[in-house]
Amino acid sequence: MKLKSCIRAAAASSLIVGLGLTASTLSAGAATHNRDFQPFQESHALFVETESPTGNHVLSYSRASDGTISFAGSYATGGVGATAVGATADPIASQDGLTLINNNTELVATNAGSNTVTVFAVQGTRLFWLQQVASQGEFPVSVASHGDLVSVVNAGGVGSLAQFRLFGDFLVSQGVQVRSLGLGLTNTNPPDFHHGVGEVAYTPNGQHLIIATKLSTNSFDVFSVGFNGALGATPVVTPSDNALPFAFTFDSAGRVVSAEASNSSVATYSVNANGSLTSLGWVSDGLTALCWISGANGYFYGSNSGNGNVSSFDENGAGAPQLVNAAAATAHAGTIDSVVSPDGQTLYVESGGAGTVDAYSIGAGGSLTQIETIFNIPVASEGIAAS
Repeated sequence: MKLKSCIRAAAASSLIVGLGLTASTLSAGAATHNRDFQPFQESHALFVETESPTGNHVLSYSRASDGTISFAGSYATGGVGATAVGATADPIASQDGLTLINNNTELVATNAGSNTVTVFAVQGTRLFWLQQVASQGEFPVSVASHGDLVSVVNAGGVGSLAQFRLFGDFLVSQGVQVRSLGLGLTNTNPPDFHHGVGEVAYTPNGQHLIIATKLSTNSFDVFSVGFNGALGATPVVTPSDNALPFAFTFDSAGRVVSAEASNSSVATYSVNANGSLTSLGWVSDGLTALCWISGANGYFYGSNSGNGNVSSFDENGAGAPQLVNAAAATAHAGTIDSVVSPDGQTLYVESGGAGTVDAYSIGAGGSLTQIETIFNIPVASEGIAAS
């Protein structure tokens, strides 16, 4: 019996080494994995990332059925945040820097100042630290997932994309799945907040991985994703309709719905099989710095950082965007990242300039009705996710 136990232990150890998981990672995971034996409590949560340069944290809030939230705890990532050059309300100037993966059972937080990402296990509003891994580049700002594939985009320096594979609860680096974005010698680390990368996301069918490059190249870089998860060697590049493509989401047909900040506009694109994008049109809300965007029930909500408000949009039958209401909701100074609850009933909007999160119920015609404002979020926090 002892011999068999030793053989099994040796085999497990060999597998772990082969996967590239470090001893420190595994010891941390083992210490927190007791969560599997704790009574499960069904609870919906909202998570906000501080990106503090003195110690990054994720703030956890319980979400009630009416959309209101209550503080539940603060969890250190083990890394530090950082601030892009020129940024004030939005330290990492991106979307999806805090992302739920694996059917909302794990949460991934970027640590822009440490060049790492942290993985937490999620149990309701409670987080359990599992792992901190190198982002394979400088200044990680956005995370995407599809199935067991997880990608991190780094906005500093020449910029890079790194794809990991989820093995159990852990991210395993795939060295051959790192791609340079060639953002140019003028891109620094930390990057200027108008340059670098704004977001990375897999298309809903998982066949492509899209990156918005902001003013660095004013384009979308689209990598193919093979059946086994292999990334294409080079991206297909499509110029954006307007300068400063910052962030994007997808509509129900899998089309890209992009926030393009230079003229505070929303543009839509179809994704072609070869990775190119075809423009379907764009519309401006006439305001300032529409950089972040979320979607629910066929409507899309853009955060206008320069005006402290939220605009709403929909699409016509051909997929072109239409402005519904340029002042759908009033938020606070430095309106930035937003997220819609999984049931599509509540929009949460973070205002990094004021240190607030506003909750709005989503009604007929995409209307927004304010539920409450939560204060005391650290000013210049960025990153929000809802389960």
